[in-house]
Order: sequence, then C-alpha cells, then structure tokens
Amino acid sequence: MSPACAILLPAAGASRRMRGGDKLLEQVAGRAVLRVVAKRALSASPHVAVTLRPDDTARANTLDGLALERLIVPDADEGMAASLRAGTRWAMALPVSALMIALPDMPDVTATDMRALIADQAHHPDRPLRACDQTQTPGHPTILPRALFATMLELSGDAGARSLLHAHPPRLHPLPGNRALADLDTPEDWAEWRARSHSGA
Repeated sequence: MSPACAILLPAAGASRRMRGGDKLLEQVAGRAVLRVVAKRALSASPHVAVTLRPDDTARANTLDGLALERLIVPDADEGMAASLRAGTRWAMALPVSALMIALPDMPDVTATDMRALIADQAHHPDRPLRACDQTQTPGHPTILPRALFATMLELSGDAGARSLLHAHPPRLHPLPGNRALADLDTPEDWAEWRARSHSGA
C-alpha cells in the first residue's frame, strides 16, 4: 500500500439519470456501492476522501465507521468540477504526490486495480495515468500528479478533468474486461450489470 497517492471518490452528484433512485445507494453484495468502493479505496491508500452534498444524509450514513474524510461541497450543483476542487484542496494538505479520482458508480474496479494504478503511476510520477480497457479506450480511475493540483483548482462546470487531460495527455493502464468503462448511471445500466454479475447483488 503506497501512501504517495490519495484517493477521491466524487459522490456529490445528483444522480438525475436514475429517475428518482440513487445510483450510489444501489446494492452490491448487500451493501451500498458507495460503501463498497470506499472500502476498496481504503485498502489501496490510507488517504481517502468522499465529496458529499450538505444535505445528503443517506449517502453520508453509508460511510459510517470508515476512516475517511467527508468533504462537504456547497456548490455541488455546478457539477463534477466542484468535487474535484474540494478534493484537490484536501490533497494539497497531505504528504502525497498524486490524487486518484475513482468514480463510486463503478463496482467492477477492484482494490487490486487501484493498487496497480498507484504502483504504475509511481514509476512516472510527473504524468497523469488513466485506466483503459484492452483496446486502449480511456476510462476510470484517473491519477493526477501533484504538479497539476494548482490547475485543478481552476476547473469549472461538469466536464470534470477533461480539459486538463487534453492539455496533459495521460499514460494508459489497461484493466481487465470492461472494468475501466462500466460506470452505472441509469436503472438500465444497473439491471444489465446485475444480469452479468456474479456478485449476488
């Protein structure tokens, strides 16, 4: 386990595409996916933070008992950039050289995947690293080096770090199967995932 990379789980989104449901409270092996992914992150790094909306007690409650930071994002309605700025400010105060952005609606990404990404990025600590599938299609998680933290504080809107990665092309790290691409945003996504999953969820 490397202490050189912190992990941010952006969980301040509104889950609008779930049509009244909450994708981060969907069950994976009997637990909310947000908690499952948070526990995996904690096994990959001692520094883990989750962004949350000020009034989101349901998501906050799923994290009870976990040794992670909860970052409240008052401007969450702006989009993903608000979470990234909050996470970057948190990471800047830590003795880390990089920050992984791991989406908590991707239940196929394992703790082993996270550790492998952290180890790979450590070999080239000044460059971003991004997970991809076997055909080199970019996905998630993404690791951003400390040299880009100041630029991350300038991000805005709901495009996440897309502009930053365009300006600083990442190296790619393949994950098995569809793990790097399968983010579950809709009820149909979750139904399809469960149909092919062996998790028992």
